Amino acid sequence: MYYKSIQLTFFLLSIIHISFAQNNQKPFQELDVFELEYAADPNISPDGSQVVYIRYSMDIMNDRKVGQLWTVDTNGENHQKLLANDQSSYSPRWSPNGDRIAYITSSKQGSEIHMYWINSGKTARISSLDRSPSGLSWSPDGSKLAFSMLVAQSNPVMVRAPKKPKGAKWASKPRVTTRVKHEADGRGYIEPGFSQYFIIPAEGGTARQVSHGDFMHRGSPQWTNNGNGLVFSSNRNENWEYDFVNSEIYHLDIKEQSYSALTSRKGPDYNPVISPDGNTIAYLGYSDKVQTYQINELNLMNLDGSNKKQIKLKLDRKIQNLSWAKDGKAIFCTYDNHGDSKIAKIDLKGKVKVIAENLGGTAFGRPYGGGSYTLSDLDAIVYTTTSTEHPAEVKFVAENSARMLTDLNADLLPFRNLAAIEDIWYESTVDGEKIQGWIAYPPNYDATKEYPLIVENHGGPISNYGFRFSPEIQLYAAAGYVVFYPNPRGSTGYGEKFGNLLYHNYPGDDYQDVIDVVDVLIKKGIAHEDKLYVTGGSAGGIMTAWMIGKNNRFEAAVVAKPVINWISKTLVADNYYGYAHYRYPGQPWENPMEYWKFSPISLVENVKTPTMVMVGMNDLRTPPSESKQYYHALKLLKVETALVEIPGASHGITGRPSQLITKVAHVLAWFENYK
Repeated sequence: MYYKSIQLTFFLLSIIHISFAQNNQKPFQELDVFELEYAADPNISPDGSQVVYIRYSMDIMNDRKVGQLWTVDTNGENHQKLLANDQSSYSPRWSPNGDRIAYITSSKQGSEIHMYWINSGKTARISSLDRSPSGLSWSPDGSKLAFSMLVAQSNPVMVRAPKKPKGAKWASKPRVTTRVKHEADGRGYIEPGFSQYFIIPAEGGTARQVSHGDFMHRGSPQWTNNGNGLVFSSNRNENWEYDFVNSEIYHLDIKEQSYSALTSRKGPDYNPVISPDGNTIAYLGYSDKVQTYQINELNLMNLDGSNKKQIKLKLDRKIQNLSWAKDGKAIFCTYDNHGDSKIAKIDLKGKVKVIAENLGGTAFGRPYGGGSYTLSDLDAIVYTTTSTEHPAEVKFVAENSARMLTDLNADLLPFRNLAAIEDIWYESTVDGEKIQGWIAYPPNYDATKEYPLIVENHGGPISNYGFRFSPEIQLYAAAGYVVFYPNPRGSTGYGEKFGNLLYHNYPGDDYQDVIDVVDVLIKKGIAHEDKLYVTGGSAGGIMTAWMIGKNNRFEAAVVAKPVINWISKTLVADNYYGYAHYRYPGQPWENPMEYWKFSPISLVENVKTPTMVMVGMNDLRTPPSESKQYYHALKLLKVETALVEIPGASHGITGRPSQLITKVAHVLAWFENYK
């Protein structure tokens, strides 16, 4: 019965402390999660001699990630904490001549901009702001900083309540909203207002608002070389709330407070970067074809928006994070390919040269992409790099050299017997599409023995797993499971056609892509028919529920933060406005049966697999009502089930270290009950 699994919730504590005769080192353990550290947002100094980055560690007493600024020379020496205080800081940005570092520090009172002077080692707060700043950007002469900040507005008031008697304790007033987007997962209710650009003297002073209008102005604006203008991407279209995919590149004349739209096509134009000579803007975008997944284009135009042209690439991948080479003859970018994130250099004729691989390691729980890089004045690069054996570290790459600058987990991971991980390719029986996935083997794996298999489905579904460290995968393997995590059709890093195979067909043939590998692994002797388990979160939860609705091959399943009913999810989630046409034809009331036939609830009567359902109680992306629908249906069908609700958790159900441990413990406890 399912209640046994509840008693075994923390069975993991005994499972993963098994002694392995062949290796005296312990496997990765649950409390090791609190010992992990990783690097993020590395920024190289203009002369290429030094790096400042965020060093994230886990505070076991307060159950949270803490980010603090550290520096290291690019020769690998002088690795040290930048600031004497222990406040969380982020967004470190070098001044143009490298004599200062601007950064943001957060506290209970809010976030403020601070400055660190390299020569003196002194630091000071230079702002006094109403809300938290973001997107710091230095002016070319180093005299000013631009940033984005919310300018709050009042909620609408529909009625005036009568005056209450002195000392009376009445109920709170109603909250009224008329906005399309009024809440966001992880943030909750969004304070009314619009993000605007501000400028503040680098020596401190009053922040001056320079953008206006009831539009959102976010991200780091680009300064024109003369310091008189900002170039940025925004959706300032009249119907911007509903025409949400559209955005343009704008030029803002700071003195005149006037805007010029530099692009005008139907679709997103974004990530503008100005060439070193100040005359050309490179940017990304595409004409919206209204489909599930679409590759972007690399474009150039003059500073005034004239002479637009596309750089034709022989690269069927979505590129991101543009930076100009310092000679203005090439553009750096990142892209995902076959589970690996790369940094590439593209010349103005479209020739692509890979500069670095294994970018990532900042997606803390599961092996998703991420990471960032920056360039020095001589095009030396620092970036966050990862592997299946470690989360993000800082690496330096120059024309004739490359070196790791940090080894943040040297005190932990070399002393753990980690899962060995390899990738596997196979053909889908649907149409012969090549599918890639990864196999994690338990420590001291013995091919002559039989191990249970966990299939771990990724979220998105427009996303990918890859060659990246994952504490969740390591904990599953440490508990004695072989873990398989695939990139079925719809995953990114395999081209536009592959990513768009889910268009009006999700979940669909991606199910077969996943179930096919079970047969492949059984034929290889890695998996066994009576030892199969399946789980996944978000889109992975959808796939898990779909799989057990299609077959009864799995001993047990854990469906985490799923969409169960596309009709209810689409109109309740924080991103409710973004599904019609891009995922399914029309709105739910226009085409209800199309939405229904792709809803796992439509298959629930077929389910015989013991199934745990798990969700964060503050989830606004796949709200708890979705999980409850599934749990209630399973109860009415008398399928063995349990509902696990994580207090305080949003869609990122493992946002706090203990929540990651709790999630994995519950999954393993449920599976152990059905061995």
